[in-house]
Amino acid sequence: MSRNKRSTSQELVRQKQQTKRRRQVDERVRRTRARLGSALVALIHEKPFNDVTVQEVLDRASVGRSTFYLHFRNKNDLLLSQLEIFLETMSATLTNREEESHRVLPVAEMFSHIGAQNKIYRALADAGRLHDFFDLAQGYFSRAIERRLRESRRCSHLLPQELSARSYALAASLLALLKWWVDRRAREAPRAIDELFHRIVWRGVQ
Repeated sequence: MSRNKRSTSQELVRQKQQTKRRRQVDERVRRTRARLGSALVALIHEKPFNDVTVQEVLDRASVGRSTFYLHFRNKNDLLLSQLEIFLETMSATLTNREEESHRVLPVAEMFSHIGAQNKIYRALADAGRLHDFFDLAQGYFSRAIERRLRESRRCSHLLPQELSARSYALAASLLALLKWWVDRRAREAPRAIDELFHRIVWRGVQ
């Protein structure tokens, strides 16, 4: 084997090793963040969010303090990271499973999850972080709705700017429905809210 070929082969081996190491590091980071998030959620179900300490999260997750601060500034930062994971999952659900339907967001699934995790919602309110949640959700849902509307033949007549504006307004409408629903102690079935929201979506477009 020539020197050039040996050099190329060795470089390929190094690149593969580096890629493997990066994947291992990424997986460790993901597992650590998941443990911390799960610990926080469990503690919120036991006591008010403001009473939860970082040390309690560390003890529950079996994670060291220095490791925690490599990933998060404080427990509020950890809470918001969990919200982003939820919002990212919900906003991508229909696309990921290639659902062919009139729905622009998985509203029933989202409301079912929030209903089951009502203490998390209340924790956000108690901690004064609901505004942060709604700000995050507005962005995630606007983009997801716009993506689905753009793919729909029903919206082919809409200009891009109008499509964007409608998507933003629809995301705000969904968040208003969520607040209304939670304030009413989730009396309506999530499926009914899903159907109501999508009537609002398509009547507005038509």
